[in-house]
Amino acid sequence: MITSLLSASQIFEYIFYIVLAIIVLLIMITIHEFGHYTFGKIFKFKINEFSIGFGKALYSKKKKNGEVFSIRMLPLGGYCAFAGEDDETENAGDFNTKKPWQRIIVLLGGVLFNFLSAFIFSLILLWAFGYDIPQVKSVTDDGANTQLQVGDVIKSVNGTKIDFCTGNTFNILVNENIDSIVPIIVIRDGQEIETYLSIQTIEVDESVTITLGLGITTYKHTFFEALARCFGLTIAFLIKIFEFLGLLFTGQVALSGLTGPVTTVTTIASYAEQSISNLFIFLPFIAVNLAVFNLLPIPALDGSKIIFTSIEWIRGKPINRRIEGTIHFVGLILLLGLVVIVDLMHLFT
Repeated sequence: MITSLLSASQIFEYIFYIVLAIIVLLIMITIHEFGHYTFGKIFKFKINEFSIGFGKALYSKKKKNGEVFSIRMLPLGGYCAFAGEDDETENAGDFNTKKPWQRIIVLLGGVLFNFLSAFIFSLILLWAFGYDIPQVKSVTDDGANTQLQVGDVIKSVNGTKIDFCTGNTFNILVNENIDSIVPIIVIRDGQEIETYLSIQTIEVDESVTITLGLGITTYKHTFFEALARCFGLTIAFLIKIFEFLGLLFTGQVALSGLTGPVTTVTTIASYAEQSISNLFIFLPFIAVNLAVFNLLPIPALDGSKIIFTSIEWIRGKPINRRIEGTIHFVGLILLLGLVVIVDLMHLFT
């Protein structure tokens, strides 16, 4: 009976984290679509509907100006529907009647808002939880590093500054200096102090383990420290994503390296289940990932629509709207097919 109760408890707990993950993903998508909406309002585009989710409407409200706000059944997407976006109507405020540069800004609005949210999430991560800078939380009395004190913030190891943005994390630097005593710089009571760090290895159950004789936690930045670093951290996430795309397009990473919405939700859930700080590590990465993904020149995505609009701007006339619409429709079908395949690959591997 106890076992079954525990199993039920674990199931409900996992369902909670799945729901939380879906909410997180919806927030990210809503931020993106709100970027389109905001710039659409600035340039007086006529907006038919702002929807959170796809499929059958669970909730719908029409404003006095004709705009519809809705929440739909499938919580894995959303959209901001502009009047005249997919046809050749010439009504005032219709998407295709606006100047190309205005349309490009509106199309870039979602990406811009994703980047802005990534900066904010990075700020919260560094300020509330910390990320890459280690801080001493305990010192073993009989260890080799008793000269360190609880509260010491480790700034550099063997002359190299610890910083995720440059790829020099504490773990990497420790692994590069095993079985040695190296100089380090710590911040103690607001002062920089040069001392040393003994990095030793011990063999446990036929495996080698690094031992420092220290308990390490992450340093929580002050608000202004976090504000100064959040931009660099966001750019570092951006670089990591471009590096991954480079490996993907050159065949050095398999297609299974991609994730669909289902896999993304389960990944977010697993991060959240470990700790709320792990969830906040994932948030800026998702925001940047969503921005980059939408900028890809794939039909149906913002990047492709920006290309078509730019061609129209240069030529002085648009490519046949029906042809463009067909290209985006086919691209959407292929993209959805790829998403399903990717999720199935993760499900059965």
